[in-house]
Amino acid sequence: MDRSDNFWDNKLIYSPSLICLDPCNLESQVRVLESSGVEVLHIDIIDGHFSPSLPLGLDTVKALRKITNLSFDAHLMTEPNGYFIDELLDIGVDQLIFHFETEKHPNALLSMLKNRGVRAGIALKPSTPVSAIDCILECCDTVLLMLINPGYAGYSWEKQIPFAQRKIDELHRIISERKLPVKMELDGRISKESINTFGKDAADIFVIGSTCLSKNNLKSDIDELYSLREKLIGETV
Repeated sequence: MDRSDNFWDNKLIYSPSLICLDPCNLESQVRVLESSGVEVLHIDIIDGHFSPSLPLGLDTVKALRKITNLSFDAHLMTEPNGYFIDELLDIGVDQLIFHFETEKHPNALLSMLKNRGVRAGIALKPSTPVSAIDCILECCDTVLLMLINPGYAGYSWEKQIPFAQRKIDELHRIISERKLPVKMELDGRISKESINTFGKDAADIFVIGSTCLSKNNLKSDIDELYSLREKLIGETV
């Protein structure tokens, strides 16, 4: 499995969320993802403080690192971040994204992560404007826009934010105007409709979970998503 930097240059990357898989059959479900052509796995680390849920422990991530060469796209929803960052770097993640809202000196942390050889990114809660990271956007490999509040995916009443289009358009405009090599990643109630709307020219990475993946129908759902990917890529060539 290629885990080189070149992988991140691909168009329309799917990053299936680990917490949306069957927790009793993680290894077998990861094998299904591998055999279906998935190249990266989204790892949500939530502390119960910054974000209200606690779905996944570091020991699980450590065990998975030993059995798969999939790239690990880690998203920290923690405060403070130091301990979790050290642990994830030791485990071996390929991209590490932390929340702008949790760091006093985000540019320093971005520099440290890059110095450690991993892709570095910032995540924004729905209520945090894109303008908040205007001065440090050039320091980011990826910006992750949360389209629901972090940690609330399990609540049926938590819908995708109505101003998603506006935030996505704004970030896309800034990246394009400055000609920055920054990837836009979208997370939160991502559906086929979301991918169809934002995957043609705006977003680069989609965190896919229960809205378009079923634990009991994983391969078929992944196959459908990759068919959609090929269609969208074909339309933009």
